[in-house]
Amino acid sequence: MEIANAKLILDILQQESSTFNDFRTIELAEFINEYPEHSHTIISSLEPHRAVKTLKFLDLKLQKKLIHTLPSNKVAELMQNMHFDDRTALLSELTSESVKKLVLFLPHDDRVETLALLGYPEDSVGRLMNPDYIEVKEHYTIQEILNKIRKYGRTIENINFIYIVDENEKLIDDINLKEILIASPDTIIGSIMDRKYLALHVNDDQETATSIFRKNNRAVLPVIDDGGILLGIVTIDDILRVESEEATEDIQKIGGTEALDEPYMNTPLFELIKKRAGWLVILFLGEMLTATAMGFFEDEISRAVVLALFIPLIISSGGNSGSQASTLIIRAMALGEINFKDWWRVMRREILSGLALGSILGLIGFLRIAIWSQFTPIYGPHWLLLGITVAITLLGVVLWGTLSGSMLPLLLKKMGADPATSSAPFVATMVDVTGLVIYFLVASLLLRGTLL
Repeated sequence: MEIANAKLILDILQQESSTFNDFRTIELAEFINEYPEHSHTIISSLEPHRAVKTLKFLDLKLQKKLIHTLPSNKVAELMQNMHFDDRTALLSELTSESVKKLVLFLPHDDRVETLALLGYPEDSVGRLMNPDYIEVKEHYTIQEILNKIRKYGRTIENINFIYIVDENEKLIDDINLKEILIASPDTIIGSIMDRKYLALHVNDDQETATSIFRKNNRAVLPVIDDGGILLGIVTIDDILRVESEEATEDIQKIGGTEALDEPYMNTPLFELIKKRAGWLVILFLGEMLTATAMGFFEDEISRAVVLALFIPLIISSGGNSGSQASTLIIRAMALGEINFKDWWRVMRREILSGLALGSILGLIGFLRIAIWSQFTPIYGPHWLLLGITVAITLLGVVLWGTLSGSMLPLLLKKMGADPATSSAPFVATMVDVTGLVIYFLVASLLLRGTLL
């Protein structure tokens, strides 16, 4: 945050003043995240609704610490003033014993609803849902709807849409608040309905919900069950939080590590090592196959030592192309741009890309050998064949790398696994081994009778 604001807050703390309510929520949250030692004092002094808003922007670890250290009356105040979705998100991160204690601070109806939300699968839409919304019947007039909004709207998180349900609470339409405001007060809501609406299912995966929000440019969507009964709403702020968490998790997995449960600086050193060690060991064991492959072609290397000069070039080119492809495909899948049924279209594009990229690198590799051979005898009298060998190998290795990197995430998704686990290092390791095999097979075919 700005230095001037930080100094001002520090001055207020020293004066034991209670004017923190004059600051914007985001300013207080940034200050507390930077100076967590003052979190207890600031949150305790804020008005209930300001304290809840500030708490929402704090690191999760700090939120949990405050919930456990604040006085009981303040905790009760915070819990009771939280929206259902924010409360569920916080309680989801606590132990069952903590949850049991905290829900006792809630009124009976809120307690039942909160426990019901916590009963949905961890990564489902049900965990994001807020059961507070404005619902009406289709015989309501616009004036009756406006009266209901005035009566209940202040305590409801989002009233951008009004939901029309039948006598069995089944959702039949949703109407934008704008349409209600511009309609005549005596208009029956049923007369302006088109009975077309977009809704999430309570058991949908959160990633699915994120994709639906993005594609339809919506800020809020209703949630229904198998029978079409309206259960709640999901708002864009929760979707953005989920998307941020999912993107962070995918990036960490693509980098060849397990996803961290907390921010990097809050993760204990031992936990950080444990998250990284597993993949490093797997990748190390995979790279040992590279040594095995080189041992298999030991005779070829001993007879033509010059071949060894290009091994780093070959395996790095294949690994890099595979890493590029896997990163592009994983992100495209996360954004909902492609899925498994698009595998053939993806393969065709990657075949063409692999051939083009491989040709470019192959040409550069050949020119490098050809030009150097005019000034040094390092590549011997058969430099032309050697250059062709390197060029063809690069074409094959890059093509294989792009195909492997693009198809593996799709295959893992089809098998129900996380595509991000086909991380760039994993693909690179796999292509390293196969790249060596391709290199020496091409060399044995083209250089037999000359260098081999």
